[in-house]
Amino acid sequence: MKKIDAYSEKLKNLKTWDEYLLCESGLPGPRGNLELIYAVTAVGKEETFLRLLEFTPDRAPVNTPQEFLAACGTVGLGKLLGEGKTEYFAWLRRLAADPRWRIREGVAMALQIYGESHLVDLIERMEQWAEGNAYEKRAAAAALCEPRLLGKKNDAVKVLKLLDKITGSFRATKDRKDEGFLALKKGLAYCWSVAMVHAPAEGKLVFERWLDETDKDIRWIVKENLKKNRLQKMDAAWVADSLARIAGGTDGPDSRV
Repeated sequence: MKKIDAYSEKLKNLKTWDEYLLCESGLPGPRGNLELIYAVTAVGKEETFLRLLEFTPDRAPVNTPQEFLAACGTVGLGKLLGEGKTEYFAWLRRLAADPRWRIREGVAMALQIYGESHLVDLIERMEQWAEGNAYEKRAAAAALCEPRLLGKKNDAVKVLKLLDKITGSFRATKDRKDEGFLALKKGLAYCWSVAMVHAPAEGKLVFERWLDETDKDIRWIVKENLKKNRLQKMDAAWVADSLARIAGGTDGPDSRV
C-alpha cells in the first residue's frame, strides 16, 4: 500500500487528528511529511482544513510541528477549490505571502490540485496573480510549472508567456533584497526549464530573448535554468550555445545579485 493510502486509512480510524499529525509531521527537520499532507487533503473536510488554518504564524512558527498543521490546512483548500468553492482563491492568495515558506509551498500544492482538473481556469487566474506582488508572482509560477500539469503543448506555451511577463517585471524592481523578490528569483531559477521541455521550440524562442539581458538577477535566472539536466536532455547543443552567448554579455550596473 502506498504511504498516502496507508496514512489515509489511519486517519479514517482516528477520532482526532492533531496529536497524530504533530507526531508524524517530520518537523522540526528539513522535510515535512508530504505524503501525510496529501492524505489529510484526501480524507479531510472543509471544517478540518479551516480549523488547521487557525495555526497562524504566532501559534505555529517556522519549522515547528504546529506549522505542519497549517500546511495541511493550506493544501486542503485545493480540494475545496475543486469542489467548486472558488472563494478560497482569495485566502490562498493571502497565504502566498505567509512568512513561513512551507505555507507558501502549500499554496502552490493546493493550486496544483485544482489545476489537475481545471487547468484552463487556473492559468487564467494565475495570470491575474502575476500582476500582484512578488510572493503572488512566485506562487503563480510555482503552481503552473509542475510537469503533471503540462502535458499539452498549448498549456505549456501559455505558462511560458506568463514566465516571460514575470521575468520582465524584474526590470522595474528596485528593492532586490526584499524577501518576496528573493523567493520569486529562486522560483524562476527552475520554473523556466520545467515549462520549456513541454514546448521546446516555443520555449527556446521565448527564452533566447533573455540571453542578452544585462540585469544581473535575470542573467542569474537564465544561467540557473541552463544548468538543469532536463534542458540538457532536451537539447544539449542549444544549451551549450546559449551558455556561450550569455557568457559574452555584461552585467548591468543597476542590478543586484
